[in-house]
Amino acid sequence: MKNSFKVALVFLIGLMLASCKKEEKSPSYHKGNLTIFTDESFQSVTEALADGYMMNYPETHIKVETKKEDLGFLDLLNGNAKIVVMSRNLNPDEIKTFEARTDLKFLPAKFAADAVVFVVPKNSSKESISMEEISSGLLSDKKEFIFDGTNSSNLNFVAEKLKKQPKDLQFSIIPGNKQIIEELGKYPDKIGVIGLNTFSRPYDKTSEELRNMVKVLPVVDKGISYNADHAGLSTMKYPFTRILYFLANEGNFNIANGFMRFSCTHLGQKIVQKEGLQPYNIYKREVQMR
Repeated sequence: MKNSFKVALVFLIGLMLASCKKEEKSPSYHKGNLTIFTDESFQSVTEALADGYMMNYPETHIKVETKKEDLGFLDLLNGNAKIVVMSRNLNPDEIKTFEARTDLKFLPAKFAADAVVFVVPKNSSKESISMEEISSGLLSDKKEFIFDGTNSSNLNFVAEKLKKQPKDLQFSIIPGNKQIIEELGKYPDKIGVIGLNTFSRPYDKTSEELRNMVKVLPVVDKGISYNADHAGLSTMKYPFTRILYFLANEGNFNIANGFMRFSCTHLGQKIVQKEGLQPYNIYKREVQMR
């Protein structure tokens, strides 16, 4: 009898341990770790959303790592990332590859309207820039436009807007959006190309200091001048308005999908607004948020 009792006890303990292990491994949106890859241009809003999520779910830990947009997307395809921030539109082949590699439908979680903006030193006499100037300047050997690097979201988006390949454009490089602003005064004949979220936070001291160092040029298209402000972004009339979205490689409702849903809720959209960007929920939904 004693032996039978011991055997039953060991069996029961084994079942309990197995159950605990299974519970630990089960998907959960409210506990665990997640790393988000984002282009440096969207780092601020991504970190703000991550902080908001961790405040709501204290048992989660979200780390935001900066990586050029194209490289982050490759990591997602290769299973080295669970979630990335994107701005450019994927072409049909890229969407097909994503669905084949992840065994998931392509459902981007759109959460904000950002913009690529063109800046000059504060004391520059230049007051605006036309679409024609941008197009011709990026094909000129003068390389008067400064980007934050190749494979970056800013370069990708401008090239997409001009219906060009990034490799076909002529430009200079200063690594980093903030560095472009800080060093632009050394190159009075150059135009910096940066992401709006670099200094869009209205009440942030660092953002204010960066804004005071440069002049943001309105973009003139067909004789009409557009600014990257609330009116320009909410109507998407500013020519270089871009929609930011999350893309995940996660088939269950774990932290990545939980974070994406949070970012698209009212609370997440308030965080986007505090970042000085345009919440996506004002636009007509094109996809079903996950």
